[in-house]
Amino acid sequence: MEKNLEIVFPGGKRVDARINGMTVHTDQYPEEGGEGTAPEPFEVFLASIGTCAGIYALDFCRARDIPTDDLSISMKCSFDEKTFRCSKIELNLKLPQEFPDQYLKAVVRSMDLCSVKKHIMEPPIMELNASKSNGNDPDVF
Repeated sequence: MEKNLEIVFPGGKRVDARINGMTVHTDQYPEEGGEGTAPEPFEVFLASIGTCAGIYALDFCRARDIPTDDLSISMKCSFDEKTFRCSKIELNLKLPQEFPDQYLKAVVRSMDLCSVKKHIMEPPIMELNASKSNGNDPDVF
């Protein structure tokens, strides 16, 4: 199985990813030369962690008929000032008052199933290549 994305450059400092008929938009903030019309790519990466954990928490609650109206996740990324890299990511699932105590550990375990997190913990091999377009094939794969 493969997932193929097309990355396009619609202008300015915008870079978009097309996948399955949808587009994920990114931009740079004005102080970085962009227009600030969309999140920066790293912010999309962080959002993918939170939303991935979130769908597991949401599905966990819905499978048990637990109300999800007050369900949310707050996420914090601590940066290492020397490496300018995220050194710690914390997710805190905020649960409704009526959430059963017996499921506290289980809902956290469900969030741990997130495939984005798994890819960070066990990263894939990443190959970077370049090729010249022959003008006919939009997909280099």
